[in-house]
Amino acid sequence: MEKQLEEEQIILCTVKNIVGTAVFCKIEDYDKEGTLVTSEVAPGRIRNLRDYVSPGRKIVCKVLRLDKGNIHLSLRRVTAKEKRELMETYEKERSLAATLKTITKNAEEIIKKIKQESSLYEFFEKAKENLKLLEKLMTKEEAEKLLKILKEKKAKEVVVKKRFSLKSEAEDGILRIKRILPEDIIYIAASKFLLTIKNKNYKEANAKIIQILQDIEKKAKGEGCIFNVEK
Repeated sequence: MEKQLEEEQIILCTVKNIVGTAVFCKIEDYDKEGTLVTSEVAPGRIRNLRDYVSPGRKIVCKVLRLDKGNIHLSLRRVTAKEKRELMETYEKERSLAATLKTITKNAEEIIKKIKQESSLYEFFEKAKENLKLLEKLMTKEEAEKLLKILKEKKAKEVVVKKRFSLKSEAEDGILRIKRILPEDIIYIAASKFLLTIKNKNYKEANAKIIQILQDIEKKAKGEGCIFNVEK
């Protein structure tokens, strides 16, 4: 079954051309085109549209509406987190496609078949646990060789950092702060600290950093300390 676009979906696009206040984009992996109007490029007044979009440039958009064959897109409604996550997946898929091309001569055809139903990343994650998925697309020898590479390949670590302040006006304030903070927190200066989390997956790293900050905030209230996270 062919993949279908949905409203609110975050997608990767390539700008094709700009006509007046309309930006025409190719939607990657869907063989479709979408339209981006100037008001959906960025908030406020835009002095130079090409600071945000230009032919050949890849941009991360949100699907606003699917209207009688027209796909209405937005660039300004995509959050930094959504953009980061999609680009992270895109880079992984580029790496997977390059690896596949070293294994088989039919790489382009195989990639096309996979993308009709799934993303490359999702498919190869499943293939790590099920060799038969690969054997349907290539020889057994090629499948085994690819699987070995996939399992040995280490995902690049992402680093998420967050600065925060923690103060106490109590006489034993230093002791209170020590009771609150985990051991791996870095002291910067003047009651300011840095929390750093490394993970192979941005979502997991971000979720972990949020959890740690919530725990610190809870303990800070119990110790009568002032806690603030920098934006």
